[in-house]
Amino acid sequence: MPMPRPRHRRTWIATWAVLCAGGVAATAALNASSTPDRPPEEPVSAQCRAYIAEVDRQLAEAEQGGRRDRVQAYAGIRNSGEDDCDDELARHLREIR
Repeated sequence: MPMPRPRHRRTWIATWAVLCAGGVAATAALNASSTPDRPPEEPVSAQCRAYIAEVDRQLAEAEQGGRRDRVQAYAGIRNSGEDDCDDELARHLREIR
């Protein structure tokens, strides 16, 4: 079996390098385009903001008194037309932890 010429070998190596670079670039482009967008944040009602501020005040008061107690907070009960702040309160408490 005859040995391949060196020029032929260089062509294969160059082709392989170009294909690898193209694959890396395509993978990077696909990963960047498939990143999910954050859903737009819904505005928090004034009642929920006031309730979250009250929970923050109670947490700060407990921490200032040297107590590391657990705080129990209710986000509200759904009544006709009233906001339910459970998602906003949970998100806020996760952020400050």
